[in-house]
Amino acid sequence: MKLKSVIGLLLTFSVFLFIACQKQEITYTVPVEYHKLENGLKVVFSQDKTAPTIVVAAYYNIGFRIEPKDRTGFAHLFEHMMFQGSKNLPKGKFDKLIYDNGGINNGSTRFDFTNYFEIVPSHMLEPILWAEADRMKGLLLNQENLKNQQDVVINEVKVNVLNRPYGGFPWLDMPQYANENWYNSHNFYGDLHDIEAANLEDVKNFFNTYYAPNNAALVVVGDFDPVEALKMVTKYFGDIPPAKLPPKPDLTEPPQEQEKHASKMDKLANRPALAFAYHTPERNTPEYYAMGLLNQILLQGQDSMLYQALVKKHGLTGNISGGINMLGNMFNYNGPMLWMASLFHDKNVSSDSIMAVVNSVIENVRTNPIDKKILKRALVKLRSDLYDNLGGFFGFGRADLLASFALFDDDPGRINHIEEHFKSVTPGLILKTAKEYLRPTNRTVLTLEAGAGT
Repeated sequence: MKLKSVIGLLLTFSVFLFIACQKQEITYTVPVEYHKLENGLKVVFSQDKTAPTIVVAAYYNIGFRIEPKDRTGFAHLFEHMMFQGSKNLPKGKFDKLIYDNGGINNGSTRFDFTNYFEIVPSHMLEPILWAEADRMKGLLLNQENLKNQQDVVINEVKVNVLNRPYGGFPWLDMPQYANENWYNSHNFYGDLHDIEAANLEDVKNFFNTYYAPNNAALVVVGDFDPVEALKMVTKYFGDIPPAKLPPKPDLTEPPQEQEKHASKMDKLANRPALAFAYHTPERNTPEYYAMGLLNQILLQGQDSMLYQALVKKHGLTGNISGGINMLGNMFNYNGPMLWMASLFHDKNVSSDSIMAVVNSVIENVRTNPIDKKILKRALVKLRSDLYDNLGGFFGFGRADLLASFALFDDDPGRINHIEEHFKSVTPGLILKTAKEYLRPTNRTVLTLEAGAGT
């Protein structure tokens, strides 16, 4: 089956699934089968025979937040190292295995995990499991590979941040101003000096510490036999020894009791920009789910209150965007988080005038109960996003949530209880959450000054 045909089939199924669930008020149940190997590897299977493809995803419980203090950007650097070859697959052979069989693969570094995934035809399950196990067992770590990837990452920082208008705004900038704890507030992409200072011993220690089965989750989604898959996983991963994991650092963020203001100059930008962020409730609390609905009410879509006020009514900007967790979604992180919004505006529009409108909208939500119709619409929008995520990118969205819930909560089955938590949110809880978490003293405002042409 051609790739375009598979994509069309999956998109059609996702739309049909969402419409069916909306019309009949039913909840789609994701198949979840959870295992743990003796070495601590968490294994999640989710069968879906919609198309003859599979997603294999390996998630390691190490991300931007808990990298070494004198090695900013190290978690991201190591993500690159994982593509430099392993014991039985020299550099380039892993990619060749994927591409020669019509598949794709990638990896990324997030706040609380680093992930690697492959999307391939179903018959490739065993070779892919073998290949993932091979690099978990023995990555090729040498000075040549390290130097090569240091140069790649340094160039990436220059291209994506230092030499690019609005580079890092606001996802990279805002945490550095809004947070106090170093683990939450350092430069996640990395200072060039720290990246250059990483040595081969650092890399080996990092791999031996964090890239171990007892610090990982392996997820398979798609058209496969779970019984056979478990045999394969056990065969290839079962003999990899666990590591002695270090104590997890304290990510606790002290309560913010005073509004923060920050400003940065961007010499490459031709228009000013503005961002504001609030610290969010702790994961899995009632207020956490209420905040998810407030995000829909205030920020998501052209019917959102901030869009209506800033764009439609006052014409202060052409758009406003943001959400909870700018490096993913509100489910795939595990620690303090920000609800963030950002926009660009003309030079003759002041940031104060924009924030005056923002304050009016936010204070209205903090002082008046949300109408039940508005809350119901927010729930519909949230369900739409959720189902779009579950069916998106050949099932990778589903794999991402399953891996996150396995890593962070030891409970991938949480994926089937998301909706019920949001449905239990009342207007009273929305009001209570808005009063506590959307107060000005819990907010950081960042203005970006445009320096191009000056």
